[in-house]
Amino acid sequence: MEPPRSDGFLESSCGVGDSAASLDIANESSEEESTGEREEEIGAHNKVASSTRATEVPAEQTSNTQTVNAQRPNSLSVAAAVAAAEPGLWTTQGDAEVKLRMEDSGLAAETPLTVNQMFTSAVERFGNYTALSWKKGEQQKSLNYRDYYQTCRNAAKSFLKLGLQRYHGVGILGFNSAEWFIADIGAILAGGFAVGIYTTNSPEACQYVAENCKANIIVVENHKQLQKILQVEDKLPHLKAIIQYKDALKEKRPNLYTWAEFMELGRNEPDAPLDAIISSQKPNQCCTLIYTSGTTGQPKGVMLSHDNLTWTALSTSRHVRLTDATQAQESVVSYLPLSHIAAQMVDIWVTMRVGGATYFAQPDALKGSLVDTLKEVRPTAFMGVPRVWEKMQEKMKSVGAKSSTVRRKVAAWAKDVGLQTNLTKMNQNGAAGRTTLSYQLAKKLVFKKVRKALGLDRCNKCYTGAAPITKDTLEFFLSLDIPLYELYGMSESTGPHTISLPDAFKLTSCGKEIPGCKTRLHKPDEEGNGEICFWGRHVFMGYLNMPEKTEEALDAEGWLHSGDLGKHDENGFLFITGRIKELIITAGGENIPPVPIEDAVKEAVPLISNAMLIGDKRKFLSMLLTIKCKVNADTGDPEDELSPEAVDFCRRLGSNATRVSEIAGGRDRAIHTAIQDGINRVNEKATSNAQRIQKWIILDRDFSVGGGELGPTMKLKRPVVVKMYKEQIENFYKELPTPTTPDNPLPPK
Repeated sequence: MEPPRSDGFLESSCGVGDSAASLDIANESSEEESTGEREEEIGAHNKVASSTRATEVPAEQTSNTQTVNAQRPNSLSVAAAVAAAEPGLWTTQGDAEVKLRMEDSGLAAETPLTVNQMFTSAVERFGNYTALSWKKGEQQKSLNYRDYYQTCRNAAKSFLKLGLQRYHGVGILGFNSAEWFIADIGAILAGGFAVGIYTTNSPEACQYVAENCKANIIVVENHKQLQKILQVEDKLPHLKAIIQYKDALKEKRPNLYTWAEFMELGRNEPDAPLDAIISSQKPNQCCTLIYTSGTTGQPKGVMLSHDNLTWTALSTSRHVRLTDATQAQESVVSYLPLSHIAAQMVDIWVTMRVGGATYFAQPDALKGSLVDTLKEVRPTAFMGVPRVWEKMQEKMKSVGAKSSTVRRKVAAWAKDVGLQTNLTKMNQNGAAGRTTLSYQLAKKLVFKKVRKALGLDRCNKCYTGAAPITKDTLEFFLSLDIPLYELYGMSESTGPHTISLPDAFKLTSCGKEIPGCKTRLHKPDEEGNGEICFWGRHVFMGYLNMPEKTEEALDAEGWLHSGDLGKHDENGFLFITGRIKELIITAGGENIPPVPIEDAVKEAVPLISNAMLIGDKRKFLSMLLTIKCKVNADTGDPEDELSPEAVDFCRRLGSNATRVSEIAGGRDRAIHTAIQDGINRVNEKATSNAQRIQKWIILDRDFSVGGGELGPTMKLKRPVVVKMYKEQIENFYKELPTPTTPDNPLPPK
C-alpha cells in the first residue's frame, strides 16, 4: 500500500402462544444480488467500444406502459456519439456526467439533488430525530440526524487525509452497522465512490472489485475480513489504507487503522477543502458502485449517480406513502447485505428522505436473532427476501403442528377467514368494505398474536423482493392478515421499478411503476409477454469501464432492458413470466451464472459429459451430471457403453466400469468419490457460499438432440431437462444438506 498523504419466532398460525421457534436461514442461502437482477442478453448488438454516450429519449415516449413490436433500437454509432455536444444518457467513465431523464411535469420534473443536499435537508427538518440506532452489549446507542451528518463529514475529512482521490473507490466489507453507513456517505461527500463488497466474497473476488474501482481505502468489519484484503493487498496498487471498524486489531501494521484512529485523523481538519469538493459535485455524477454478476462471470460495476439515489428515494417514499418523522417516524431494521441495492435504498436513502430511524440487527440475524431485533424495534416497514418469509412460514407450520387439536382448528378457521377477506379486498383494489364479525374475531384470537410474536405488530408495510417468491408463501401470510407486497427492479434501476400497494395489490404481481417511471414491453408475443424495459431517473449511468456490456443493457433510446419477460393485466399490474437468460436466482436472492460452474465441474472431472446446475427459487444448488459414452453413429443417440476416454479415467481410479449403467446413481464407489472430490475443488473456488454445489446425481443416459435435452446447435435446453428429470430434482430438496454457513442471505455482485 502507498503511505497516506498526510427467541424466538412465532409459533404458528396454528399454535399461538406455544414455545417460540428461531429463524435460521443462514445455512441455506448466501447474499443476494438484486431486486430482480438483469441477465445479459444473447445475440450481438452493434458494439461501440469507444463510445460512452447515447442519444436522448424521443419526445413521443409519453405513456406509462408501452408495448413495442419494433426491433430494439441499435446502440448509438461512434460518429453520433462524438457529435453529441452535451452529456448523453449513459457513460462508462467514472468521472463523466450524464443527461438526466427529466420530464416537464410530475415527480420526474423534481429538482435534482446531490446526496449532500438531500442529507442537509434531512438535518434541517429532522435534526433531533433518531437516525441510527444499535446495540452495544446491553446498551442501546443512537445518533440523531444532526450528529449523523457531522460524523459523515468527519469521516470524509479522514478519507481525504488518507489520500482518497476523486472518483476512486472506498470499499466496505462487513455486516450492517453505523460505521458502514458513515463510511458509505463519507466516501461520497469526499468525492469518492461508495463500494459495498459482499462479506461472503473470496479474497480474489474482493481483489477484483477493489481493483476495478481503483479503491484507495478499504473499510473492513473485523479480523476475518481483514485477512482477505491482506492476502491480496500486494495486487492492489491504488490501495493506501485499511480501516477495521469492529474489534481490537490483532496486529499493528502500517496504514492499518482502528475506527477510532481513523475518525481522529479528520477531527481537526479544516472544513474548506471538503466544502470545495462537496460544492463541486453534481447530481448527474457517479457516487456509488453496485457490483453485479452476469452470465459470463466477472462482476460489473453499476454506476449510480447522486440523482439516481436521491430521486429514487423520493419516488419510492411517495409511492409507498411513508410519513415524515415530524408526523410519525418510520422505523426499519437493517440486516440484508448493504452491498446490495435493495438494502441500501431501503435502509440508507429512503429512510433518510423521510427522517426515519434505522435499527441495526445483530450479525447473526439470519441465524436466529432477527426475530429478537424485530420484537424490540417493532418496525413500521420490513423488507424480506423470499427465503426469510419462507423460513418464517416453515417455523410457524412446524410449531403449529405440535399444538393442541383445538388450537389447530381455531388457527385453520382464522386462516381461512383471513385469506378470503384479503382476497376479496384485493379484488376490490383495497377498498375498505365492511369487515365481518368472523374477521374481527379471527384478528383478536390469532392475527394480532401472530404479528406480535413476529415483531410486526406496528408494521403495515411488509415487502418481498430480490428473488421470486412462491404463491404458497404469499397465500400463507395473506391468510394471517399479513399481505406481502412484492417489488421488482434491479441494481441498474437503483432498486425498485414497481411496488405493490395495499390498494394496488394482486397475488404474484409485482405491482405498478413508482411515480415518474415507465415500462415498455419489448417485442411481445401473442400472449403479451415481452422483455421488460425501464425508463426513468432511476436508470443507472452505465457499467464502469464496460461500454459493450452497457450497450447490451441500454438501447440507443436509453431504455434499460431487464432480461426478464413480463406482461401487464388489464389493470396495469406487472407480472414477471420468465427469464430470457439462464441466470439462476436462488431462494436467498443470489444471482448465479450457471455456465462457469458447469464448465468448472466438467474440467475438474473429465468423465463428465454434460452438467446442468439447478437452483432457481431453491434453497441451495444441485447438479445433474451425465457420463461420456459412445454415440450411435446412425441415430446420434447416446449408448450405454463408456467412451474410451471415460474407460481410461475409470481405470486410473481402479474402477472396472465399462458402462454408464454401472456408474449411474452412485453404483461405483470409486467414481462417486472422484466426482465428489472434483466438485469439492470447484466449491473451494466459489465466489460465495451460495454458489457451492450441495447435491448431485449421475443420470442414466447422456443428453442428446434426439432425446430433446439439446437443441440443434447442441445448446442445453434447460426447461426441457427440468421437466424430464423433475423427480430427481425434487429428491434433491426433500432433505436439506448441511451447507457451509454463509454470513448473509444475498449474493455478491
